[in-house]
Amino acid sequence: MEFYFLLSIITVGAIVTYGVYMTITKVAEKVFEKQRFDLHNKNTEITLPLRLQAYERMCLFLERITPNNLLLRVVPAASNSLELQHILLNEIREEFNHNLAQQIYISNEAWSHIVNAMNEIVSVVNQAAAEVESESPASELAKKIFAQVIGKEIQPTTHALTFLKQEIQGVFK
Repeated sequence: MEFYFLLSIITVGAIVTYGVYMTITKVAEKVFEKQRFDLHNKNTEITLPLRLQAYERMCLFLERITPNNLLLRVVPAASNSLELQHILLNEIREEFNHNLAQQIYISNEAWSHIVNAMNEIVSVVNQAAAEVESESPASELAKKIFAQVIGKEIQPTTHALTFLKQEIQGVFK
């Protein structure tokens, strides 16, 4: 009799201990889950404005290095084609270096599109410069660049801009 009584007390104690353990485990899981959720929300609250700003700055970068906009800004400062080529390439490089840190906040694919667009514009400038005399007027090189850009189906930056816009719109869906 004492054996059964002792066995029943031990069994009840084990069941109660197991129940308390399960309850504490579930409560702890819920608390940790809530903390992770709160931390994720706080991180999103901090990083979302930075990401939006990065996409905005990279769109602005692409717009600024679009040949039409770039030439309107720098042609008056150049006296000949060689000088204009150097000014254009320097302007593109400076714009790019100024926005280099933005790659932290955008996807690798978006960054790749941006770099490709920039390289394509550099290529257009260099190809056009190869077709004119270095001492010819800067307007001559500008006309060649315009002609090459017009000859393309789409602007060198259009694809990258479209990709950036689609990617950032995906954040809000």
